[in-house]
Amino acid sequence: MRTLLLTGPGGTGRTTLAAATALAAARQGTRTLLLGTDRDDTLGAALGMRTGPAPALVEPRLTVWRPDPAQGFRDGLAALQDRAASALDLLGAARLDPEELTPLPGADDLALLRALREAALAEAHDLLVVDLPAAPRALALLAAPEELRRCLRRLLPPERQAARALRPVLGRLAGVPLPTGALYETAARWELELAATEAVLADRNTVVRLVAEPGPAGADAVRTAALGLALRGLRTDLLVANRVLPEDVPADSWLGGPLAQQRKALAEWQGTYDVRTVPHLGRDPRGTDDLAALGAPGAAPGAVPGADAHAAPVEWTVTDRLAEDGVLVWSIPLPGAVREELDLVRRGDELAVAAGPFRRTVPLPSALRRCTVDGAALRGDTLTVRFTPDPGLWPRGR
Repeated sequence: MRTLLLTGPGGTGRTTLAAATALAAARQGTRTLLLGTDRDDTLGAALGMRTGPAPALVEPRLTVWRPDPAQGFRDGLAALQDRAASALDLLGAARLDPEELTPLPGADDLALLRALREAALAEAHDLLVVDLPAAPRALALLAAPEELRRCLRRLLPPERQAARALRPVLGRLAGVPLPTGALYETAARWELELAATEAVLADRNTVVRLVAEPGPAGADAVRTAALGLALRGLRTDLLVANRVLPEDVPADSWLGGPLAQQRKALAEWQGTYDVRTVPHLGRDPRGTDDLAALGAPGAAPGAVPGADAHAAPVEWTVTDRLAEDGVLVWSIPLPGAVREELDLVRRGDELAVAAGPFRRTVPLPSALRRCTVDGAALRGDTLTVRFTPDPGLWPRGR
């Protein structure tokens, strides 16, 4: 199953393009599921029909689904209360009724990640098109599975879980209660779910498609989004320039200025990205006829990683230069990074990389764990970090 994630700056027609892309793929014969996240049903407005928590058929080979975050939140909390029933009864706590619960901030994102995982694992479709939120929020959402797994491993490391029979004895010896088996079981379940979601995002058939209006603001937003995606190792396939004005605008028209800005932005993008343009219809697209008139690029097999150089996997490679320079070099692709906005911190066997507003902590490859950081440099769009073998840890003879 291929997964296509669409995001971009807010207010650029991202949702409309997600619907148009899914429609184009379905009409090319691909069984497509369109997954939406907006509570206001902007996806339904673009399609000309209502969408909701029950998957609905738009036309043959195209299904739309907009999960209800409120219901997912209520179901999750009800299940948590059931698992903690004995502790709640011991404390005399009153149960919360599902009907009185409202979703907390972040419930929408968790519902989307859960739906993304379920849809990918179900394999009922050939293509999954996901209308992600605007780029800043989408980047945080895509980072969540990896970051949450890292927090779980630090707070409740599985290798430190004491044997169930010894836990009460160890608790008395330590003088403090140890985590219960239920807590570890819950953490293990969360770890499994997060790992499955992370696997979907890291799959070679998952790509991110950027949508933006060509112009100064769009150019800045695309540059920032591309940097955040590269830091996460997420692949992009296309940059869709939306609402492009026609070239036959009269020179003395008030649209002459915006058209000149669009031309400049498109010229810059075409030197870096695989750019596809979508015209401005002169109105807000509504219904499948308008969506088809946009001529949005579909998700043909040639647009997936491995078949297109623009969608090649983002790899952090280690180069052995011990014989020449006595170092190992870790190369990290960071297109659009600025030297003054980069920061590196090593903590144990992990390296924290900050680039602009984004930050990621990654485990070091096994060979680099036996080395010390010797320096770093930004050359073009690649950050290179040099490591020198630690004589006390490096195998003798190398």
